[in-house]
Amino acid sequence: MPTHLELANAIRALAMDAVQKANSGHPGMPMGMADIAEVLWRQHLRHDPADPAWPDRDRFVLSNGHGSMLLYALLHLSGYDLPMSELAAFRQLGSKTPGHPERGVTPGVETTTGPLGQGLANAVGMALAEALLAAHFNRPGHAIVDHRTFVFLGDGCLMEGISHETCSLAGRLRLGKLIAFYDDNGISIDGRVEGWFTDDTPKRFEAYGWRVLRAVDGHDAAAVEQAIASACAGEGRQPTLICCRTVIGKGAPTKQGTADTHGAALGEKEVAAARAGLGWTHDAFDIPAPIQEAWSARAQGEVAHSAWRERFAAYARAHPELAREFERRIAGEFPPGFDAACVAAIAAAQEHREPVATRKASQNTLNRLAPGLPELLGGSADLMGSVFTDWTGSRVALPDAAGALDGNIINFGVREFAMAAITNGVALHGGLIPETGTFLTFSDYSRNALRMAALMGLRNIFVFTHDSIGLGEDGPTHQPVEHLSSLRLIPNLALWRPCDGVETAVAWRAALLRREGPTAFALSRQALPAQPRTAAQEHREPVATRKASQNTL
Repeated sequence: MPTHLELANAIRALAMDAVQKANSGHPGMPMGMADIAEVLWRQHLRHDPADPAWPDRDRFVLSNGHGSMLLYALLHLSGYDLPMSELAAFRQLGSKTPGHPERGVTPGVETTTGPLGQGLANAVGMALAEALLAAHFNRPGHAIVDHRTFVFLGDGCLMEGISHETCSLAGRLRLGKLIAFYDDNGISIDGRVEGWFTDDTPKRFEAYGWRVLRAVDGHDAAAVEQAIASACAGEGRQPTLICCRTVIGKGAPTKQGTADTHGAALGEKEVAAARAGLGWTHDAFDIPAPIQEAWSARAQGEVAHSAWRERFAAYARAHPELAREFERRIAGEFPPGFDAACVAAIAAAQEHREPVATRKASQNTLNRLAPGLPELLGGSADLMGSVFTDWTGSRVALPDAAGALDGNIINFGVREFAMAAITNGVALHGGLIPETGTFLTFSDYSRNALRMAALMGLRNIFVFTHDSIGLGEDGPTHQPVEHLSSLRLIPNLALWRPCDGVETAVAWRAALLRREGPTAFALSRQALPAQPRTAAQEHREPVATRKASQNTL
């Protein structure tokens, strides 16, 4: 049986080889986090390489996505459909191994991580979705939603402001099945971070309400194993941050521990010296059969997946209606009666002839549609009374005394960027459709996450209100001018600026039906007059199909 070091060195070798062949990339992080990844993926991560979409799999997010070769090596070695030829084509046009992980390109990649910190926020959203779905569907003796979310992150993720927004909320929501690994190597692109990043990260996360495991030796497999076991044993009350001391570029004899390993190929001489020092005598992109066999997770993945199938079958026998509802939600299909509810909402808007602000018309539509859409998850950035993204009967989700989280509204606080990126994670997880709101002028704060939602084709709905030149009393800081044009420039973001209540109801129907990307609304604060329409313009046929959604758009 290969040793832990031999298994970790397989990751290091693949990272060096791929980056060297491409003459581009980031070998340092994969080499530094290889030991942590080996322990996590081989001993704790519950996944099935034969079915990357298994609903109850553990989620793994590489927030420091520039180290993408770590993830590609893990996916290849553990048995995903990612052949060695794809690793050899690292960062090449048309390959399944782009410079940063991309959802939908590489089997097993959960989210597109490029801008630092957003992967961490996505992971928080995945953990949030798991907690809400568990509260809704699990029953005594039948836990069909029961998985963890693991995320790797680095100094860059923690320097980005979104990490504060996101991790503060994660601590308040007590997302106990979220486990983060901080790659504390002290190096970023410009050199040693002590010149610009001296935060006491453990104290910072303890202040957020996280459990923190300090100063874990990231190159000591036993220490890493103990930390992960402790984090898993203590879940349910707090998210956990495991602070791992590592050496960037571990194994590169003259460059390890320096910024020279961060964002450039090591060079042929350094790679050769590293192979000799690590005792890795195999050719480039050559993994010996014993190591490949030890890494493969296909057998244990099938065992874990089969066990879940058996649990779900028992659940379906005991709770058939809940089981059917779970399958519907995971498939992203709509419940019976959705078409009729849409028709009724549009008809009600047409019959309402009084002037109405489209932000209020939006809530009127939600009041008609949301009770029949239990998958809808609303929220706002501390503006619920202004953006109206709640509805009659909606419930704010807060953890109870045992840490369980239930509800369908999230109070995100004044955290616009985190709200958008977290709900991207919710959408990625599946089973929920997020819709959240803030003022249109604050879409600037959310823009990076809006772009990522569009890149990934997520069904996420962003409600922006106070689209008006009539906001003079608030002054120019709250008066959107360039924002509509800016949002329209984002490819694959559908933008609606409805003129009255009818168009608002139609916009909601189209947004919910849209599966291939996010939707943004620009809604007014002031009342707008109802527009006259002909009978043909009032067409209200059921349209709950993807094709009809495209036609509407």
